[in-house]
Amino acid sequence: MTPNLPTPVSGQEKVIEIAKADLAQRLSILTNQISLVEATEVEWSDSSLDCPQPDMSYLQVITPGYRILLEASGTQHEYHSNRDAYVVYCDNSNLPALPKPSG
Repeated sequence: MTPNLPTPVSGQEKVIEIAKADLAQRLSILTNQISLVEATEVEWSDSSLDCPQPDMSYLQVITPGYRILLEASGTQHEYHSNRDAYVVYCDNSNLPALPKPSG
């Protein structure tokens, strides 16, 4: 009999879980109250993940990652990530145009 081994979590699943945990904390809700609308693989134009913060400088290098769209209480929230574990919340009011999907 084969032992039950934990299923490896892909990079995309990992960053989705990080984004859900962050949103749950921001909204003071449980992660199971958040649904995934979309997770798209993209190439960000720089290390800000196309979500620059004021008074910060970023490497001008193509950064592969994901655009994650979550929904909670009827409102959508956007996160950008790299392929590892760096995830940023992006305020929808100042988002740049979406980069083309990679691949």
